[in-house]
Order: sequence, then structure tokens, then C-alpha cells
Amino acid sequence: MKLIVSSLVLQKHLQSISGVLATNSPLPILDNFLFAVNGTELTLSASDLETTITTRLKVESKDKGIIAIPGKILLDILKTFNEQPLTFTINEKNHTVEISSDYGKYKLNGQNGEDFPRIPILEKSNHIELPSSVLHEAINKTIFATGNDDLRPVMSGVFCQLSQDSTIFVATDAHRLVRYRRTDIKSKEAGSFILPKKPLNLLKNILPQEETRVKVDYNEANAFFSFDNYDLICRLIDGRYPNYEAVIPVDNPNVLTVDRVAFLNSIKRVSIFSNKTTYQVKLAIKGSELAISAEDVDYANEANERLTCSYDGADMDIAFNARFLADIVSNLDTEEIHLHMSLSNRAGLLSPGKDHTNAAEDILMLIMPVMIG
Repeated sequence: MKLIVSSLVLQKHLQSISGVLATNSPLPILDNFLFAVNGTELTLSASDLETTITTRLKVESKDKGIIAIPGKILLDILKTFNEQPLTFTINEKNHTVEISSDYGKYKLNGQNGEDFPRIPILEKSNHIELPSSVLHEAINKTIFATGNDDLRPVMSGVFCQLSQDSTIFVATDAHRLVRYRRTDIKSKEAGSFILPKKPLNLLKNILPQEETRVKVDYNEANAFFSFDNYDLICRLIDGRYPNYEAVIPVDNPNVLTVDRVAFLNSIKRVSIFSNKTTYQVKLAIKGSELAISAEDVDYANEANERLTCSYDGADMDIAFNARFLADIVSNLDTEEIHLHMSLSNRAGLLSPGKDHTNAAEDILMLIMPVMIG
């Protein structure tokens, strides 16, 4: 089997799917890229058993066949080439691969492509389509709030809830929660599933900058994403997602409006002086003044800053984990943000300011307070 392909085009496609390559896998075949040649079309695949990504590109070939080629050594050699045609000559009997470039020839041992894991076929699946920009934004706005607790695997992924009215993406680690709702993305069939963190990160990285439609098919076990020359299929997280609506406080009469960048920078500066176990920063709101403070009594470290704000409500003090608060504020992108509160021991809700103009997008970010100490 023989094929000729552009070095840079091949490198770009392999690099885009390399994130799924398994590390320390019990199956050596998962360290490989699967090359499937069918005339002038080359399909490349990488898998870790949980997630499989495939991408397609055009090559010069008249042959048909499959071979598994070691991922690391192939990427390492491709990175050294400038743009040039590479000729792959594959011996399908002993699975050796010879690569010919302008500089010379390189031989490596592949594996039988038939041993590569088969991509599961989705049966009895539901379907939805959405723009790539919406999917990219939904991942960006939620994935940072997913949990890492092995005892609660459902919270390590992003919950997707589809209905005839909207599509909702939710993530929480029990300290913070994000609900990203799109009223312009609707599904004929109501449904829900939990997407793991790793395939979502991979998906985010391969989504094109140019707008395109992403087709999503899902059943109880797997989700399948297809767009342009890429397919990604992943195993879903099995389990029931917590009732997230129950933890979102409804009555929040105290509303703080503040410049987002100034607030974020203040949190980052003040938190340097906070206790390195709790990362507590305290917000003291009085009239149109917001005082932000932190201290570490063990080392006699202390910081205090004041910001001008707009505030509607009773004077109050409330404290948050600075890291969680900074994560949330940095993932909002309006000039101003609102912080809705009720009591110092109840969750605070952050939302975009009035310069948020996309009526089809509803963003709510919740953060649990910490005890003022």
C-alpha cells in the first residue's frame, strides 16, 4: 500500500486528534494512529476506548487498506519537516512503514490495523444540530466549573438538557455552578446526557473558527459529534445528575453592579494575602462602596482595597473562595457584572451586565460563600 501526502497537512490533522492518544494504556495499539486508505481519501483515527476522533484528508493513492502507526515517533518526525510531499510505503504483511522525504528514508514498525478498536455504532439515537460557535461558547462557559471528585463522577462532566424550548448546559463541583442556556437551540425530542471533560476539551480544540453546523447524535451510552472533516464519539457518564435548579436561590434582593475587570484584578491582588487553605476574600458592601479584603493571621498578612460600585440592597458582608470567584468573573465577558445576594450564608449569583446583548443566551453562575473568619 502506498500514499503521498503533504507533510504539513498530515501534521495538522494528526496534531488535532493527538490529544486523545492514551498514556500508559494496557492496550499498546492505543499509542497508535489508525491510517485507513480508500483511494484518494485518508481517514485518521485516535482512541483511548472512551473517546475516538477521526479526521479525513485527501492524498494521492490508488490503494485500499489500514495500518496502525506509532503516534509519538510519527509526530516527532513530522514536526521536523518543512512543507513537502511525503511518500508512505506500507507492507501489509509485516506492518512495516517506510516514509520517504526530500531528506531521506525512515522506517518504523506499525501494527495490524484490524486490532484497532472499532468505532461504536449508535442505535436508537436522538439528533440535534447547533452552530459550532454556540457549542464552543457552551464548553468554554461551563467546563471550568466541573468537579474532580472520583466519588461523584456525574459532577466531573457537563450536563446537557435538551427540550422544545431551549438547550441547557450545566456544570458544578458543589462549590460553584454554571447554567448556560440557549433559547435559539431547540430539540424535537426532550433528552439529557452527561459529557465527560476530556472529550469536551478535545472538541473545543478542533472546532473551526469559521462558522459551521455541528451534528450531534446521542443515545443512553454514547454521543457522536460530526462537522466538516471530523467525527468525535465518546462514552457518556452514567448516572443521574443532581437537581441543580434546587440549589439556585430565587429571592436575591441585594444586587451589586461592578466593573468586571477592576473587580477581577482586585480579587487577584487581594487574594495573594489570603489564607492558603481557604483563599478567603471578604466583600463588605455599604452604599456605593465595595471593600475587598483578605488576611492570613498565621503570617500577619493583610490586604484591603476599595472599589466604586452600584448597589441596591441592605449593607452586607459576604466571603468567597478567591480562586472560585476569579474563575467565574474571568469567564464572564461583559464590561459590568451583577452579583445577586440574599444573606451572607446563601449562594451568590453572578450574571452579565446590561451590555450583554445576546437575547438568546442566558448565563447564570453561582458561587457558595465561605464562613467569615
